[in-house]
Amino acid sequence: MQASRQLPLLKLLQLSSPTLPVGAFAYSQGLESAVDAGFVADANTLETWLLDTLKLSLLLLDIPVFSRLYQGWESKDMEAVRNWNSLLYAQRETSELRAEDQHQAVALGRLLADLGIGQAEEWKTDKTACFLTLFSLAAVTWNIEKEQAAYGYLWSWLDKQIAAAIKLVPLGQTDGQRVLSRLLPQIPAIVEQGLACDDEQIGASLPMLAILSSQHEMQYSRLFRS
Repeated sequence: MQASRQLPLLKLLQLSSPTLPVGAFAYSQGLESAVDAGFVADANTLETWLLDTLKLSLLLLDIPVFSRLYQGWESKDMEAVRNWNSLLYAQRETSELRAEDQHQAVALGRLLADLGIGQAEEWKTDKTACFLTLFSLAAVTWNIEKEQAAYGYLWSWLDKQIAAAIKLVPLGQTDGQRVLSRLLPQIPAIVEQGLACDDEQIGASLPMLAILSSQHEMQYSRLFRS
């Protein structure tokens, strides 16, 4: 009995793991351009960049939309799932950010289908699929509580950004962990506020991130695809 109660936590660790085969290692979500432009040059500027993105984007967009996607899957309301997926895709402001989201979503769709989640099948070739849509499907299917799944999503996002920064800034492994340790205490409030957002509060635009992401397409030397 105890083991069955812990299974959702173990499935969340699987879903949030950097070894999840969705190609996340190939993307930086504009961080590479921020480093190239000099906005991120050390641990302190990285922390500022990540905290601003958490509070001005993920809190107001990713987490509240995740909540509604979770509810849609839970209630088997595919119209709601499609509508919120479309809104999220439209909020990805550049071609690289849209491609990043869609490529990881399709990869996760293939994985979930291979793991026996039949509802993932139709998303394997969807050109507007978003990663959060498939992430929320897995969370509901594996009985991961919504709040816990949101924690896992934000931790996974931060972990990937820190890993990219270590290669790009460059940043030492210990400095990366210091930044991660300082930002982790911000996650509970971000999850709480994001899950409490009303529909009319949903939406985020980070103009500088959009500009840098667009410039990344023409950047001379690149390690990442975004």
